[in-house]
Amino acid sequence: MNATLPPLGWLGIVRLGLVQTALGAVVVLTTAALNRVMVVEHALPATLPGLLVALHYAVQMLRPRLGHGSDQGGRRTPWIIGGMAVLGLGGVLGAVAVAWMGTALVPGIALAVLAFLLVGIGVGAAGTSLLVLLAARVAPARRPAAASLVWIMMIAGFVLTTAISGRLLDPYSAPRLVAVSAGVSLLAFLLALVAVAGIEGPSRAAPPAAARTAFGPALREVWAEPVARHFSIFVFVSMLAYSAQDLILEPFAGTVFGMSLGETTQLSSVQHGGVLAGMILIAIVGSLSGGRVAVLRGWILGGCLAACALLVALAGAGMAGATFPLRESFFVLGLANGAFAAAAIAAMMQLVSQGAEGRQGVRMGMFGAAQAIAFGAGGLAGTVVLDLGRLLTGSAEGGYVTVFLADAGLFLAAAMLALRIGRAPGQRAGAGNVPPLMGRQQA
Repeated sequence: MNATLPPLGWLGIVRLGLVQTALGAVVVLTTAALNRVMVVEHALPATLPGLLVALHYAVQMLRPRLGHGSDQGGRRTPWIIGGMAVLGLGGVLGAVAVAWMGTALVPGIALAVLAFLLVGIGVGAAGTSLLVLLAARVAPARRPAAASLVWIMMIAGFVLTTAISGRLLDPYSAPRLVAVSAGVSLLAFLLALVAVAGIEGPSRAAPPAAARTAFGPALREVWAEPVARHFSIFVFVSMLAYSAQDLILEPFAGTVFGMSLGETTQLSSVQHGGVLAGMILIAIVGSLSGGRVAVLRGWILGGCLAACALLVALAGAGMAGATFPLRESFFVLGLANGAFAAAAIAAMMQLVSQGAEGRQGVRMGMFGAAQAIAFGAGGLAGTVVLDLGRLLTGSAEGGYVTVFLADAGLFLAAAMLALRIGRAPGQRAGAGNVPPLMGRQQA
């Protein structure tokens, strides 16, 4: 990145956030609407969309390799634009594939596999380079607010797309599904194209000879960095705990408390409102603290411990019965999740430059791959533990107790890992807010 460029102002941060909005718009249509069509309109087993979504997460293990490519080229915007193009193509092919399943199941599934692979690659390429560019162009004090803002804008992409496309898709027909998906993909690509135009500045000089290495040695070099390796492990454990709740909370309220579909959907909305509030909170306190890693570490630790406590409380909710404050518990759980997740993303942006120069893309890719793998495994793990708990205890309520306690254990493990975020081995808790390399200027 050109060192003479001034840090981005709020307008520039919002512009980059629009890329995240565009990315979220394509992803939510692919993972939500197509899922519904396969299961409801085509009456296919729910395992099929589950495997396709898992595939789109699994292929994001390529994030470090994609980040390495942007390191070597010296620019991030071509990877953002290229990634959005691949993502959009995957979204359109996914709709074609699902429509095709209605008349030719096997060819439709084969095309869907290709489509979801493209979606995963596109998300990995665009998302990794976007976060590296954001970290490089945003002043450290503004990174917590920037992290929260772009995440909120991605959620806004989810909401807008599902609200608008939901109206356009009724009544369902295969041509309508393809047309809506193509329209969303095209608009998302154009939005991202406009958002990044000129924001990176002129090309920087080619990376130094030491940085022009093959991917394998570059990855081993980054993995050997204690701070980067430890943070990647933390991201995996914490996001595994975060995503394990997704498929559990609404069925829990319906099964144990006898709530209707509308009531559990409202509870889910309350929880998501808590997540949003937690992210806004981190945007404020993180900015007021100057984006110091020590402050972010404290909020990550507090969020994980609070989520752990809430899950233990939910495990005992069935015994309390109707007197249990379920709505309040869902909100506070969302608040804890939002706070720790936003603080973790802000810390990720601060730590991406700690270590060998010219490896920011590999480092961010490693963090992103850990998150993607955890998200892909978390939902499945939660449902498997729920079924095992039901089998072992002989009751549905016992199954939920089992999965909530297991998830609480994951959050507790994440909290223990959070104690060392940003600290080199042997560094004492009071040895400083920022590790020695954190003051290094970004490329």
